[in-house]
Amino acid sequence: MKNYLLMMLIFSVTAFFLVACGDDSSSDVPTNNEGESQTEETTEPESAEDRTLTIALGPDMLTFDIHNHTTTTTEAIHMNMFDYLFWNRGDHFEPHLAKSYELVDDVTWEFELNEGVLFHNGDELTAEDVKFTLERVATDDSLRSHGQFNQIKEVKVIDDYRFQIITHEPHPILLNRISRQGAGILPKNYIEENGWDHFFENPVGTGPFKFNQWLRDDRVVLDVYDDYFAGKVDDWDTVVFRVIPEDSTRVAELLTGGIDIAANIPPIDWDRVETDETTLVTGPSNRTAMLFIRSTEGFPTSDVRVRQAIDYAIDNQVLIDTVIGGGGTPSLTRVNPGNFGANEELYGQYNYDPDYARQLLEEAGYGDGVKIHIHSPNGRYLQDRETVEMVAGMLAEVGIEVEMEFMEWGAFVDIRQAQEHKDGYFIALGASLFDAAQSLAYYEESWTAGMIDWTNDEVEQLMQEASSSMDSSVRDRNYQRVQEIVAEEVPIIVLYQADVFFGINKRIEYNTRLDEAIYIPEDVTKK
Repeated sequence: MKNYLLMMLIFSVTAFFLVACGDDSSSDVPTNNEGESQTEETTEPESAEDRTLTIALGPDMLTFDIHNHTTTTTEAIHMNMFDYLFWNRGDHFEPHLAKSYELVDDVTWEFELNEGVLFHNGDELTAEDVKFTLERVATDDSLRSHGQFNQIKEVKVIDDYRFQIITHEPHPILLNRISRQGAGILPKNYIEENGWDHFFENPVGTGPFKFNQWLRDDRVVLDVYDDYFAGKVDDWDTVVFRVIPEDSTRVAELLTGGIDIAANIPPIDWDRVETDETTLVTGPSNRTAMLFIRSTEGFPTSDVRVRQAIDYAIDNQVLIDTVIGGGGTPSLTRVNPGNFGANEELYGQYNYDPDYARQLLEEAGYGDGVKIHIHSPNGRYLQDRETVEMVAGMLAEVGIEVEMEFMEWGAFVDIRQAQEHKDGYFIALGASLFDAAQSLAYYEESWTAGMIDWTNDEVEQLMQEASSSMDSSVRDRNYQRVQEIVAEEVPIIVLYQADVFFGINKRIEYNTRLDEAIYIPEDVTKK
């Protein structure tokens, strides 16, 4: 382990001295006969380049089907084209497409839409569009977002602008559901007249930007929507989301002015992006780095002592400091502060005791060591490969040999979706509900079956009660207990809450969000 840490230190120091220095030069300014500058103050019209915002997020957008993905980077594009009914501000809900709501009874929510909202093709938004959108994802179990909306029984249209959402049972977080990923409203008539294939090639929403072009594995181009109901965006005519998977290439493009915002700036480049033209913007996120470990019968990790040994073998703080430059917080829960139900006594804590890890392995019958196979995306998250490599080094020191398999993001998504992974996988998941229900759903049997195959009767009971209780104190109490149980049985090993690091051109102001959304009208403004 000491050799591994020394190697990482040498790598970081070497990279620091390879950073190229800029050249400060000045030019002569012509003067008149009296020595005064001849430069005139004129207002030049902005060029198309000045009014184009270019963002590099890394992976390509997966699809224009808003209901058939669960990826934050894809949603960062979608949310600028497809509006939600409400905004979830963390501590309150703000009207958006819907201007008001009323809880009629425990299973009936009534809403009223803003009038005069237009889709990009000129059709007016009505309650029929809401019904079409929400009932599609609520009833089609082939869609990846289905599990986030299957609590909806039906959407009942009252008139053009009023509708009711009726749930199968009391569902306290319905507003959270319809204010997040997959909740953009689709144009019913346009899709029924032209078909889904046409829509996926020529998508239409009500958002501040409209579709222009998608060159797969290269870029998505959006144009400002002049008739946006909340007011036309003034700063930008065009937004380009570029696909640049390699960290070094994103940084180079930022430094040369090719892009305005670069996501996932690695620690080695933090100093490098601090120039006269660019800077680093950072903030906390709801993204948590984890190892999902099988409890499936026949796997060594089905023994809780093996999972606990993995947890105790990892020095989370050293991992954070060494691999992501201190840009995170160790934790024993993936429900982070800022989310309802967070158990803050588990946040900022971690287990590290390699001697105890060896003892646990001995008790489990693996005193001579054990081998596990871990899958990981490569380049999807900040320092994902480096994180897994360092974890493997720590596990090796207690007798756990890790076979690492690094994969392109699309292939990783496919193998995870097909449940074809081996002992476990590394992933860093975000959360946009701002409620523990989203993060803790990964411990319910309805999700764990086939994925990690871990079950706990008390957790099932607590989660079921919390999901239908309209009493927030009951929900909070249950979520606290669930987090205590899973911190002990570690079916998912939490590594750290990750901060986000964006490189930006100084011509803009950029605000990060906990849910990592990028809503251009609010988050990106021109100086």
